Amino acid sequence: MSKPRLTVTLTRPLPEPVEARLSELFDCRLRSDPAPMTRDELVAAMAGSDVLVPTLTDHIDAPMLAQAGERLKLIANYGAGVDHIDVASARQRGVLVSNTPGVVTEDTADMAMALILGVTRRIPEGMAAMQAGGWQGWEPLAFLGGRVGGRRLGILGMGRIGLAVARRARAFGMDIHYHNRKRLRPETEAEVAATYWDSLDQMLARMDVVSVNCPHTPSTFHLLNARRLKLLKPSAVVVNTSRGEVIDENALTRMIRAGEIAGAGLDVYERGAEINPRLRELPNVVLLPHMGSATVEGRIEMGEKVILNVKTFADGHRPPDLVVPGML
Repeated sequence: MSKPRLTVTLTRPLPEPVEARLSELFDCRLRSDPAPMTRDELVAAMAGSDVLVPTLTDHIDAPMLAQAGERLKLIANYGAGVDHIDVASARQRGVLVSNTPGVVTEDTADMAMALILGVTRRIPEGMAAMQAGGWQGWEPLAFLGGRVGGRRLGILGMGRIGLAVARRARAFGMDIHYHNRKRLRPETEAEVAATYWDSLDQMLARMDVVSVNCPHTPSTFHLLNARRLKLLKPSAVVVNTSRGEVIDENALTRMIRAGEIAGAGLDVYERGAEINPRLRELPNVVLLPHMGSATVEGRIEMGEKVILNVKTFADGHRPPDLVVPGML
């Protein structure tokens, strides 16, 4: 007698090849509405599924898990970050949590480099002038930005993505510095000629560009707070492609408006889609709609990791990308 197929519920539409393969393997409940599920819809989805496949916009906390009943056994997150899931509460209730690490490393690093170039070379300002039909021809002093080569880049969080950013920035001639929970192995530092700073404060005070590449945890919330942002040189640029909560967005906005920071390139925001409206007005700030992992290849690879995690679990084994509470 064949084993009954797991019921797998998706909270968002995913790339067609991913949905097709999940539907072949499992009793897959797809969602056509691109909007996030409501809290009640998420609870109902968990209660009626063996496996839930959420995304970073699906906030799953302890009270929701308590209402989900006993059927749910795996939350196979579509994404690497799991700060939107109460992993400890899930495990206490016997629900495993998996993620998709390493898939978006290169894509996110590409976007970090694009933001560094976009802000320092004033690319969006040039595009806006062209699209408005306001360009009257070349001028010696028009749209003067800064040379990227030779600038000091301070990387906050030297994991997979931080290292990928360092490799790209090194190719552009930037001087690589980093602060991390643990110092890298000497051979890894040598690969990108990186200088380690034990003191984040001392590093920030000496950098021309700061790239935020660390996850959001209780210890990294507002890691770049008002006090630390004030350590930056007035000519410094801040780029964030990791999690918006790492930066005090209001303090950053005030300091850019006051000319205390030269500019910023942001792909993530402290309150999700609720972006500080005062940021939108600034010509020296590049704002993107969380596009860091938005490549066709990356999103399909994320789905393939989800499929592998769910299939391995269905076969009675530990998902290869199991998230252990306290390890992130």
